[in-house]
Amino acid sequence: MCGIAGFWAKEMRGAPREVAGAMGDRLHSRGPDDRGVWTDEEAGIALAHRRLAVIDLSPAGHQPMTTPCGRYTLVYNGEIYNHRELRGELEKAGGHFAWRGHSDTETLLAALRHWGLEGALRRLNGMFAFALWDAAERRLFLARDRMGEKPLYFGRSGGAFLFGSELKALAAHPEWRGAVDREALTLYLRHNYIPEPWSIYQGIGKLLPAHYVVIGDEGRAVSEPHCYWDLGAVAAEGTARAAEEPETLTDELEALLADAVGRRMDADVPLGAFLSGGYDSTTVAALMQAQSDRPVKTFSIGFQEAAYNEAEHARAVAGHLGTDHTELYVTPEEARSVIPELPTIWDEPFADSSQIPTYLVSRLARRHVTVSLSGDGGDELFCGYHQYAFGCRLWEKLRWLPLALRQRLASLLQRIPADNLDSLSRRLPRDMRTRFSGDRLLKLAEVLSPETGEAFYRALVSHWKEPAAVVRGAGEPDTLFTDTGRWPRLPGLRERMMYLDALTYLPGDILAKTDRATMAVSLEARVPMLDHRLVELAWRVPTSLKFRNGKGKWLLRQVLYRYVPESLMDRPKMGFEVPVEHWLRGPLREWAEDLLDERRLREEGFFHPAPVRRMWQEHLSGARRWNYHLWDVLMFQAWLRERPATGSPSDRPEPEARPAVGG
Repeated sequence: MCGIAGFWAKEMRGAPREVAGAMGDRLHSRGPDDRGVWTDEEAGIALAHRRLAVIDLSPAGHQPMTTPCGRYTLVYNGEIYNHRELRGELEKAGGHFAWRGHSDTETLLAALRHWGLEGALRRLNGMFAFALWDAAERRLFLARDRMGEKPLYFGRSGGAFLFGSELKALAAHPEWRGAVDREALTLYLRHNYIPEPWSIYQGIGKLLPAHYVVIGDEGRAVSEPHCYWDLGAVAAEGTARAAEEPETLTDELEALLADAVGRRMDADVPLGAFLSGGYDSTTVAALMQAQSDRPVKTFSIGFQEAAYNEAEHARAVAGHLGTDHTELYVTPEEARSVIPELPTIWDEPFADSSQIPTYLVSRLARRHVTVSLSGDGGDELFCGYHQYAFGCRLWEKLRWLPLALRQRLASLLQRIPADNLDSLSRRLPRDMRTRFSGDRLLKLAEVLSPETGEAFYRALVSHWKEPAAVVRGAGEPDTLFTDTGRWPRLPGLRERMMYLDALTYLPGDILAKTDRATMAVSLEARVPMLDHRLVELAWRVPTSLKFRNGKGKWLLRQVLYRYVPESLMDRPKMGFEVPVEHWLRGPLREWAEDLLDERRLREEGFFHPAPVRRMWQEHLSGARRWNYHLWDVLMFQAWLRERPATGSPSDRPEPEARPAVGG
């Protein structure tokens, strides 16, 4: 695991080697073990690398790495889990390879040279983002792994083409401009993260998962992204072939999961796993322990608040599996102390508050290991999220009600204060109170009006429903959620939900959260569930074997129950959250008030103050719970305060208007 950066600029201020080195040094936490810079000053190209040594700790794994013939130079971030098989294929193919070591970097470079870009990409099993310079053709290639586990930003700023693992590396270049993209800001308010291919800065984008781009003409010509593995085609073909063979599919899933986990246990450094005690992390830990001749190191954190604490259950699971378990109970003060670090760690606005415990458990694990396996991806592949159950059931009932009636009901619910709704819900029978809490009734009000299932789902996963009316001088661009012409043919709404999440929420939120949190402490995270062979298998599993008896992950659970008793896993899903709602009314109130100050908002010029201030006052009074919406704004404000001033015209306030908007 590493950090990469570079630029292509024929003319520039500063010495290319020093500039590239400074860009790489911004990524020190991604690669504290080694530093490398390569330049071709005549061409104007420079590549930088920071290394976290995991496989082949010797200097033979040093990057940037150049082929013996001198034509290709590579900087690469990630792990190729089938690199040993690829070496065997290369040697059988008759190539003459004088291997210097056993790093996957050397194998990847040889594969790119021998099979070409697309030929190599189709053969790779791994997580990666890389830049390959072809000196003969004077072209630069950027590529990213299939599911988006590793990040890669790129674009033009001033007179230079820039790329890197994180935005902070690009900002070290003297041509950096860094003007905020207001349209991207609207997407951030809707989703609580900035989805691919946007970034928070104008002219800079994220390379889409499973894509590559070709850059030529001294960095001035950038191709349209090329897709080398199409998840839409995988989903469409898989669902068309799906057949209900429970025992056969369980055996196939177990074998493939075991292989994916085993491949990700290959490391020359200490290795462990995150263990929350949920189905996904427990499955990964169980399959690790089954393949290990010693107790696997597992890690979890706990909170004193019972509603947010999963540590006790994780401890019970670890005891059954026989892992070497480490847990840390975190006080609210320790959790809140992380908040000032978030803007620097995430580098662009990011408002999934589970970033806090994710960072804390990563920091805990890094004290003991250099690599940790994660259970991310199981929800999207095996129908695990609550909205796949509750959301689909709700839509099936709502779609038969007249739209006008639904709109009137929404208006009525939105006029009732949250505390009053809670009082009403407490009068319901005990088994109905959770399903009809004040929060859920208000959320219901927000999703009553859509005319289609797809629009309903977009409303269900949106934070701000009209973000373009909150951001000054911006319109909201179309995304995969709104461009239905890009969707594959899938059997129903539940399948479309999983597909959309796998292309948006998974890379934009879940994987970005894991990558930034782990890399901030120099820990490599590996995600077995996102082995592309598993993804392809998951789409061949009928939905009836994923969602059964009102619960998701049925087939995955059948694998897990071969290792862990069902009675140990039978508990409600809690998630990985922190009590932001209460913190904003208590210990974070002064911090939030400063960032949401009306004068500050007006002078900075990004948000219309009125709707933000109204939400803040309603949240403080208890009239409504706006913690998700407010956290979006607060994380942008905290990021804005930390980033260097640019003086860009696009950062200057737009003329104030008075929009009549809500959330």
